Amino acid sequence: MTTWKTKAFQDLAVPLTKAIGPESAQQFLKLNCETCGDLLRLLPRHFMSGTELTDIRSLIARHQGDDEYVALLARISNVHIKGEFPRQRVEVTLSDGHGSLTATFFGQKKYLEYWQRLLSRSERGIFAGKIGWFRNYPQLTHPAFAMVTKNGFLGNDEAQEMATAVGEKSFIGLYPQTSKLMTWVVAKSIKTCLGLISGLEDPLPRWVRDKAEVSDLLLAFHQVHTPMSKKTYDKGVQRLLFDEAFATQVAMAYRRQDSSKHTAIPRLVGPDGLLTAFDAHLPFTLTHEQIEIGKAITEDLGKTRPMQRLLQGEVGSGKTVVALRAMLTVADAGGQAVLLAPTEVLAVQHAYTVMELMGELTHGDLITAGPTTDVVLLTGSMTAAAKGAAIAKITSGEAGIIIGTHALLSKGVQFADLGLVVVDEQHRFGVEQRNALADQGTTRPHILVMTATPIPRSVAMTIFGDLDMSTLVEIPAGRAQVTTTVVDVKAKPAWVDRAWERVREEVARGRQVFVVAPKIDPTDKNEGTSVVEAAGMLTAGPLAGLRLAVLHSRLPTSEKTDIMARFTAGEIDVLVATSMIEVGVDQPNASMMVVFDAERFGISQLHQLRGRIGRGEYPGVCILLTQAEEETPARERLEAVAQTRDGFELAKADLAQRREGDVLGMNQSGRRSSLRLLKVLEHGEIIDLARGLAEEVVRRDPLMTDPGIADYVADVEARAQADLIESA
Repeated sequence: MTTWKTKAFQDLAVPLTKAIGPESAQQFLKLNCETCGDLLRLLPRHFMSGTELTDIRSLIARHQGDDEYVALLARISNVHIKGEFPRQRVEVTLSDGHGSLTATFFGQKKYLEYWQRLLSRSERGIFAGKIGWFRNYPQLTHPAFAMVTKNGFLGNDEAQEMATAVGEKSFIGLYPQTSKLMTWVVAKSIKTCLGLISGLEDPLPRWVRDKAEVSDLLLAFHQVHTPMSKKTYDKGVQRLLFDEAFATQVAMAYRRQDSSKHTAIPRLVGPDGLLTAFDAHLPFTLTHEQIEIGKAITEDLGKTRPMQRLLQGEVGSGKTVVALRAMLTVADAGGQAVLLAPTEVLAVQHAYTVMELMGELTHGDLITAGPTTDVVLLTGSMTAAAKGAAIAKITSGEAGIIIGTHALLSKGVQFADLGLVVVDEQHRFGVEQRNALADQGTTRPHILVMTATPIPRSVAMTIFGDLDMSTLVEIPAGRAQVTTTVVDVKAKPAWVDRAWERVREEVARGRQVFVVAPKIDPTDKNEGTSVVEAAGMLTAGPLAGLRLAVLHSRLPTSEKTDIMARFTAGEIDVLVATSMIEVGVDQPNASMMVVFDAERFGISQLHQLRGRIGRGEYPGVCILLTQAEEETPARERLEAVAQTRDGFELAKADLAQRREGDVLGMNQSGRRSSLRLLKVLEHGEIIDLARGLAEEVVRRDPLMTDPGIADYVADVEARAQADLIESA
């Protein structure tokens, strides 16, 4: 548990279980609120007043296709009991004068008559529930409601309080809700938390607040929850947005400062060593970007300050080759280089790729003998004997290149001379995990972080702000084009049949195919097709007679490794897999992919999956099967993927649609993101401002003596620690 230095952070860290009681606090977990600070940063979705009705058309458009609960203030008309027993119902027309929505109540006759009387006693009411669709018309089924009157009609105190407030005030916030947590309950709980922090002293130094031109924190909370106007509300939001941006940037700034204090052993390129031999051995020509970024990395490796560099790249741009050239430089200089992968499948795939690229330049147990260095693989599921042999080579220094999972972070693993750590898919690791290897000696190794997800600048500053950045966009020559088609399985079943015919045609040409499904087993709670169902249906039907295998994370590691080896060797025609194949799988012979229930995947995830085909000379075909209706957000995602292969454009589209934490990889372990409000595409100016002030803070206070600043940094680092993936 974090020990806070300021009373402000202590007050904001008060658990909701203590503030509002354990039963109520349990409901707020669904809104990612555990403390008073979390709840006070839960902003209203929109506002209503006693004179302005909710724009119903806009409300419906915003929530079409999602499962979120809404609240609205509307005029009540046409309150009637309809239908015949036992399907009688009360139907109420809710209107803003332009658009309308039907609220429907079912029940016994006495309740229907009660609701009819109650709903007829006022012209306006607040209604809260989930928007559904019946015969293509939107409706609220059994919404909670409160009549707008100074006396109130409902027995629910919170609802009555809000109804009274709307009758008296001009600006009332409507909060995110759940089925058991209505907006008026949220508002009352926020009021309780505001009372608990009544004497809050701002933890942010006055000079930072003045330069940022933001409100004091206590005032900001009141501005967003009890505003007198939209302008007042916006001023409060501006402070909360700045707080998120500043906290991240000041943590990054101190990380950069910390890195600059450490020393590294320069790893200089030899004139006729491994790297020279490797380049001569390559069967393809490096791209201009690979060469230029390689020079920048080589320059960093030759310095006494540890390299801290991010290598991001378009799918198929050749990041692994760039990283391997850096690893060979270090191994050639007598050091050891580690490649840390988030999953065993990816680690094994990296090992095979590295050894295939190096050919006779590597030797050891994994491939044929050669003159130079060992490549060692270490994962958690290896046998004790295999682990022992690998660790022995690591400890002795015999292994110049080490590839593995979190097993490399185990206490029993000691390196002879660790010179470089390459972290693949950094967003799946916490910073502490990245630094676990870096802190093993008196000098620090150089660090190269790789990500296959293209990152807009504002995102990079927020998540990778402690790293220098290199970007690979250029695709190596010889890569084939990939066409993507969205297929509506309900509207065009013949297209689905044609997709499976095309699979057979590709296999007949000697090619291989991926089939991807969103879940593993039919009994899994998530909706969508499972790999088990898909494999059974295809084997018994359209793909009967083809060599088909199933790959997913629950298989034993030895079986997963065997399946990937057979697929790489061309012994499997069709690989039915989950999204675990989205990174690191490199099979140039794969020319087609079919994705079941494609709407279940995000934009970036689909882009990564599609990147598994077209990696050789053969044109690729990607078929996205979907049941998503046209003009829904899910369908728009798929159309965006089909229209472009530009990863940066798709990353922006992904970020615009999804929660920040999902895109930035902060929800990998199911925990809440440290970015609750900040939209990194929209708030680039705030991030720039925060970054500049954070750098000034470090210059003024290099030892972090200010308790408020220390708490901001501690909060960011604590959340980063909470987001770590559990060791494999």
